[in-house]
Amino acid sequence: MAGHSKWANIKHRKGKADAMKGKVFSRLTKEIISAVKQGGPDLKSNTKLRIVIQKARVANLPSDSIERNIKKASSADQADFSEMSYELYGYGGVGIIAEIMTDNKNRISSDIRIATNKKGGTVGTPGSVAFNFERKGVIQIPKKNAIEDELFLAVTEAGAEDFESNEEFFLVTTPPDQLFHVKEKIDAMGIQCENAELEMIPKVYVECDPETQKLNLDLIDYLEGLDDVDAVFHNMKLD
Repeated sequence: MAGHSKWANIKHRKGKADAMKGKVFSRLTKEIISAVKQGGPDLKSNTKLRIVIQKARVANLPSDSIERNIKKASSADQADFSEMSYELYGYGGVGIIAEIMTDNKNRISSDIRIATNKKGGTVGTPGSVAFNFERKGVIQIPKKNAIEDELFLAVTEAGAEDFESNEEFFLVTTPPDQLFHVKEKIDAMGIQCENAELEMIPKVYVECDPETQKLNLDLIDYLEGLDDVDAVFHNMKLD
């Protein structure tokens, strides 16, 4: 992966920090409800719920919100959510993955169809885009919050597989199953993170001219605005 390209892509996503945070919280809320629907509210017997709550704490979802949604999920009137993804091709061969949790598959199917009708792109078959991505844990730490050598040693010992920096941030990449462990290590050091979440990282980036880049960003922005879409990842190289 080209370091510059990765930083540019992450900066693009983090530039909409408030909206992204709202999407993360929305996704976690739906995951909590789904976990309770499937396995009940008891943390001791419901492994999936324990994992989701761990994710929620990493993302700083308030404890009262966690408790409220566990109770909400126990209601027979509360709909369950299905987890799914759509793989799309944008302009210039750019791959796009929209991660979704929905209580109405017909609605999101219609929404995706409307998105491609309005903004272009085509829906691919399952696996046609995803093969070019890897799921990784990504932790972003403001440089002012940590000493580089100390942070590097700590996260490496905790299981991180990559460590990078630019002018403002340290970027720690982990295997998916080590994200929570590495984040807990950072928290134990008293270091505050900007962000910590699972992301789909491209193996190869696609370069586009400015016009094609704008068309793709318009499609991506539209997809991100859909209520059932929780995250959108792409492999377009951003400058």
